[in-house]
Amino acid sequence: MNNVNELYKIWLGSVKDEELRAELESIEGKGDEILDRFYRSLEFGTAGLRGVLGAGTNRMNIYTVGQATQGLADYLNSKYDGASVAIGYDSRIKSDEFAAESAKILAANGIKVYMYSRLMPTPFVSYAVMRLKCQSGIVITASHNPSKYNGYKCYDPRGYQMTEEAAAETYAFIQKTDMFSGIKTVDFDKAVSEGLIEYISDEITEEYYSLCLSRPLHPDIVKESDVKIIYSPLNGTGNVPVRTVLERAGYKNIKVVKEQENPDGTFPTCPYPNPEIRQVFECGLAMTKDFKADLLLATDPDCDRVGVAVLTGDEYVLLTGNDMGVLLVNYLLSQRQALGTLPEHPVVVKSFVSTKLVDRICAKYGAQLVDVLTGFKYIGEVITSLDAQGRKDDFIIGFEESYGYLIGTHAKDKDAVAASLMICEMTAYYKSQGKTLVDVLNGLYDEFGCFSNKLMNFAYEGADGMVKMASIMSTTAENPPEEIAGFSVLRHYNYNTSEIIDNRTGEKEAITLPKSNILAYELPEGNFVIMRPSGTEPKIKIYITGIGSSKEDAEDKAQRLSDAMKALLQ
Repeated sequence: MNNVNELYKIWLGSVKDEELRAELESIEGKGDEILDRFYRSLEFGTAGLRGVLGAGTNRMNIYTVGQATQGLADYLNSKYDGASVAIGYDSRIKSDEFAAESAKILAANGIKVYMYSRLMPTPFVSYAVMRLKCQSGIVITASHNPSKYNGYKCYDPRGYQMTEEAAAETYAFIQKTDMFSGIKTVDFDKAVSEGLIEYISDEITEEYYSLCLSRPLHPDIVKESDVKIIYSPLNGTGNVPVRTVLERAGYKNIKVVKEQENPDGTFPTCPYPNPEIRQVFECGLAMTKDFKADLLLATDPDCDRVGVAVLTGDEYVLLTGNDMGVLLVNYLLSQRQALGTLPEHPVVVKSFVSTKLVDRICAKYGAQLVDVLTGFKYIGEVITSLDAQGRKDDFIIGFEESYGYLIGTHAKDKDAVAASLMICEMTAYYKSQGKTLVDVLNGLYDEFGCFSNKLMNFAYEGADGMVKMASIMSTTAENPPEEIAGFSVLRHYNYNTSEIIDNRTGEKEAITLPKSNILAYELPEGNFVIMRPSGTEPKIKIYITGIGSSKEDAEDKAQRLSDAMKALLQ
């Protein structure tokens, strides 16, 4: 606590920002408030920084952002001569300020900055890094977190998030940087006039649109379609890009949710702007009384994830990220096979926590399925590897169950702009056959088996919460369950030790994926449980797979497993 109080006093004597200073003065003498802001520093990892906005080392502010950027500059200058960085930002509170601050610091360190002049989706920065041959990229975003959060995400030269090695080296430079006296900076306007900061041209944005619009498989059906769409950018970056590609593709019946149309970092109608939850669709669903849309789309604030509600009968059904992943994989493989454009050796990539129904679909079409750890950079690494083999065009789709999809190789991060376009095409294609996406999904269950996938989140806030999370993971790793909800654990997986242990024979098998703080339990008949701490939020995530002879049977198994894991973690 003494160290925390010392840090507080240093900040109180050093901070010049009036808003942050007022916050520091308001918590004087409040031990818990001081502790929460200073008990740790935000750690820089492969996902960059993410935290609550405010004063302190455990907060997102111009000082923690400045320290991270100076560390990044020092790292880049240690590796490259004449490095450059692309910068983008979303609609969150202080995103534009943090982006400008980062640009000033990089320019002061002799690093050329290419910066979007207005808010842009995250995947546009991935494209800009590759297109402009930058050595890194920065996106100021906290994705789908509540409005009190912001974040700082870094790319490597290949257009995906930093690798563990690069992030660790950058973090070492960050830790050496005094956030009050060790940061170089220049005047923003002066840096622009001298060419140290250059705005990214609209031509590059148009290139992105063209690449997205090169992906449709049935453009004629789209132009003839009467598909009705309600779209919400959730007060984020997707409004212009998503509407642009949909309108250029030929969709005529599009309405936008007015309350969620314009950028607003407070997210007034959706305090948790996450397309995984039904609440963000409420405003759009209210519009269906006068406009019976076939499809509701919602993209998160930085427009790298998209959620969907589908009109089926008289009600709207929300599809999960796994549902949409299954539909997209099946649609792309089946239609490209029918059109004769499927490569000889197609490759589908997914996070290993995503539904195993995809395995069976890939087997039908002779596609190689690559499972990777959670984190889209691992999907980007597979694309890079394919490209090095001259096989870039073999990549069909990459996806994560958390509503992230990448169709094509124009970016190496999840892209809700291109995904929205393909989802609308799927809807139009199947509507021409008298089917909804739910009908198609049920048909896949009939063909391949019924799967029920559940995601559970257990939050652990504050200093005590981080300790509890670590304790739960280590205790469970040391004492793996022999059964869960009456299902025998056949094999348990420890990704920290890279071991799979067969509970029946005691035999061990190596895990070939990189080490990670993940535990998994294989149960009879393909049922599965995976647990891991979130990389961006103070929570443990539990992924449940229930497989049954019917939809009800699969859901019953998934619910029993969920109840058992809830009891274990509480």
